[in-house]
Amino acid sequence: MHKEELLVVTPYPQADMELLAGKYDLHVLSQSPQPERLLAELAPRLRVLATNGESGASAQLIDALPRLEIIVSYGVGVDAIDLAHAAAKGIRVTNTPDVLTGDVADLGIALMLAAARDVARCDALTRAGQWGQAQIPLTTRVFGKRLGIIGLGRVGRAVARRAEAFDMQVHYHDKLRFDDVPYRYVGGMAELAAGVDFLMVCAAADQMPRGAIGREVFDALGADGFLINIARGSIIDEPALLACLERRGIRGAALDVFWNEPAIDPRFLALPNVLLQPHRASATVETRAAMARLVRDNLDAFFSGSALPTEFTMHLARA
Repeated sequence: MHKEELLVVTPYPQADMELLAGKYDLHVLSQSPQPERLLAELAPRLRVLATNGESGASAQLIDALPRLEIIVSYGVGVDAIDLAHAAAKGIRVTNTPDVLTGDVADLGIALMLAAARDVARCDALTRAGQWGQAQIPLTTRVFGKRLGIIGLGRVGRAVARRAEAFDMQVHYHDKLRFDDVPYRYVGGMAELAAGVDFLMVCAAADQMPRGAIGREVFDALGADGFLINIARGSIIDEPALLACLERRGIRGAALDVFWNEPAIDPRFLALPNVLLQPHRASATVETRAAMARLVRDNLDAFFSGSALPTEFTMHLARA
């Protein structure tokens, strides 16, 4: 029986690759010893490209596949896909929204708590046998404090609901002002930062320029403030953040995303006032299974000529 061909930019988890291999003839670009030769071989016939939020699909890759009709992405973020180029060529794009919202919000709250209570450093001191020997500074509470959220989309709202359980005052900044939430809207990011204790970035990267959150925001957050980023590293002006952390311009940061992942700036590693995570916000068994299922559902719909379950459109793009 003939199998449709599928080019996978970077392999998905093994179990998901096995499920795809049962239905499609798979080619994995990142594992090919001669990727350019593979693209040239597939170019006359390949219709479908499967990628993820980190690998995306560049204009160069899209141009290498002139018969490409659809890009299916394992992840909600589409900033690594050249959407304008795809649209100009009539190529449809799908992602996997909604199913990862709760896990990403959970990690945002976890990072906020861990940064405020210095969980990682206290764990390290205890493991090193320094309990009772080292002087451990007092930390700060979370409950009752002020949380600022940049981007009140799916994830931002999920974070806000969780923060309410901690009796936090929730303020937000977004391109839109929403009438269906009780939270305080603030018109600028620096103004938002100046009025909160914790600033959490939840915005969609495709709707914000690279380095949009920089020194002005960090200075407004101030020496007692914490920054948490569970969106995309590109949104933050990373050199400005590093300089701010080095001079203790803010109290601390908790980051799940960075520029140049996974080869992050080594200056982060030497800083005691930053908590680092390897882009793991959606990395639970349950969510990754749901994401993979959506990828398969979109593929099934495409090949059967049905409506795509989660076709990405700019006016619906909310992180």
